[in-house]
Amino acid sequence: MAHEIRRVEYFHTTVPDRPGEAFRFLSALADAGVNLLAFTAIPMGIFQTQLTIFPDDPGRLQAEGGRLRLDLDGPHGALLVRGADVPGALVEVHERLYDAGVNVYAANGVAGSEGRYGYVIYVRPEEMSRATEALGV
Repeated sequence: MAHEIRRVEYFHTTVPDRPGEAFRFLSALADAGVNLLAFTAIPMGIFQTQLTIFPDDPGRLQAEGGRLRLDLDGPHGALLVRGADVPGALVEVHERLYDAGVNVYAANGVAGSEGRYGYVIYVRPEEMSRATEALGV
């Protein structure tokens, strides 16, 4: 199966768990011209939410984030996989990582329009070089 796989960088920030926080954060990035490849929000306890953002241009995010006084933790490395949404689309990717002894400690994905999918793979920093080698990145 043909996949497009690339190494990407992501950043975290924590916001209060209130209506509108993600909207304000994402609006500020959009107004600054920061394009995102992926975005995730997860609860961190009762009163906070962690936003994880994957910018298309990490340098631009860092520059604009500084200007906007955003408290960003990163960059951290991950892998972005995109391809045709068919049964078993991710089997080969995970098999190659398994064969290389790389542990996938987190992942998330979504099926998109026109039969495509996007998938983010998190591996530990000390395993990233093995992961990229195994995947030909």
